[in-house]
Amino acid sequence: MKTKAGAILSSIRIDRSQDRKISVQLYMGLRDIILSGGLSGGERLPATRTLASEVGVSRTTALDAVSRLISEGLLESRIGAGTFVSHTMTGRVRIKPEPAKAGAQKQPRLSQSTLKAYKLFAERRRLPNKSQAFVTALPALNTFPMAQWARLSARHLRTDRDAVMGYGNPFGLQRLRAAISAHLNASRGIQCDPEQVFIVGGAQQAFSLIGGMLLDQGEKVWFENPGAIGARNAFVSQGADLVPVAVDDEGIVVDDGLAKAPDFRLAFVTPSHQQPLSKVLSLSRRLALLDAADRADAFIVEDDYDGDFYFGDQPLPTLKSIDTHGRVIYVGTFSKTLFPSLRLGFLVAPASMVEAMMTVFSSALSGVPTWPQAVVADFIDEGHFATHIRTMRQHYKRRHEVLHHNARQLEPHLLVQRASAGFHTVGYFSDPQRDEGEFIKAAGAAGLTLSGIGRYCLAPIEKKGVVIGYGAASESEIKQGMEVMAQLLA
Repeated sequence: MKTKAGAILSSIRIDRSQDRKISVQLYMGLRDIILSGGLSGGERLPATRTLASEVGVSRTTALDAVSRLISEGLLESRIGAGTFVSHTMTGRVRIKPEPAKAGAQKQPRLSQSTLKAYKLFAERRRLPNKSQAFVTALPALNTFPMAQWARLSARHLRTDRDAVMGYGNPFGLQRLRAAISAHLNASRGIQCDPEQVFIVGGAQQAFSLIGGMLLDQGEKVWFENPGAIGARNAFVSQGADLVPVAVDDEGIVVDDGLAKAPDFRLAFVTPSHQQPLSKVLSLSRRLALLDAADRADAFIVEDDYDGDFYFGDQPLPTLKSIDTHGRVIYVGTFSKTLFPSLRLGFLVAPASMVEAMMTVFSSALSGVPTWPQAVVADFIDEGHFATHIRTMRQHYKRRHEVLHHNARQLEPHLLVQRASAGFHTVGYFSDPQRDEGEFIKAAGAAGLTLSGIGRYCLAPIEKKGVVIGYGAASESEIKQGMEVMAQLLA
């Protein structure tokens, strides 16, 4: 047994610099040896005192690891005899791990719809988690009122465990649905009943749900070109036939959509702050889009991902607020107004879809965690949300002005456009021959994060340029970033 014990212990490495607990490291080391055939069924382990001494841990740590393996059935404890590998492990062949190689293993047979989606998915890079110039999709995390959030979180985590830890309402916490309904009425002009509000695990889940409920394979979806990558992939995964519809200074060109697909089933738009071109959909286009949807018996998905942060003149009414025929499904998210890791969003369904939504949510979904919903509901009801929105509007406006002022040094090579909402805009290259990819690569090497407009396109467009985020960067980072870009462009 001493030989076997030595072989076991020599393969276990305890790394005290890791965040992972030592007892977990020991447990996983022993577990891997047993599962890989290093110890066969019926073999005896060294005493926990010996194990602890040779691995260099406390006996309590060794007992904890061994007890966990016993509870999982991998080890058996026999009074007066010791601890043995379970007989269920008898006959396991020792596995010699090899480096993973692409294509080395037989690939699973995937559905035809998934294989088709594979070919159509747009590349979606790892979403940002670090504030710097010039990341997009990330709010200014350093300005979030964490003290108030922590106080509200602690309040709910100290409440009744059933309310915090049990399964919640699949439609969402009723208090949060009511709070969102009131907020939308006051700030976005949307009059809706709380029963029309459904809580989801982020806007991406909302797009997938909507696509799954409304689209059959091959049905046509008007999609802004360029447009939001996450929504694009969600509809592709549902088998939609995406129709690239042009975007100009007034937003989506409805006439272009009608010329290409008058029989569309769904239209996806970002009217308050076009993703990525930063345009605002004009009122005439909003009315034309609603009319086109009504005539085609189609629905419109209004993605209002950062419409709360409008800092221009008078904001235009949301599509949902002027929809008189129940054609608009409004999607919102707290990823931009609060923070992304919350993974909390919502959709407002037309009255005609509420019953169908309730059936889908109650039958196929378990809902999102209850206690974060309760915290957000209190955050809204106690006025912290409205205060935060007002503060961030001014914050993003200031950073936008800093960006635009310092962007003058990029001219005439890159013409940065003004925005009126959110925390990103675009810059167009004056030279149509300049390569977006090469410029972005050079900017990345200089410590800047940029995205090319072409990355968002379903079909090629004439203008080339980059998407510039200014919300997550400090004013000094914006100034320094502009200087670096000027050097690269020159």
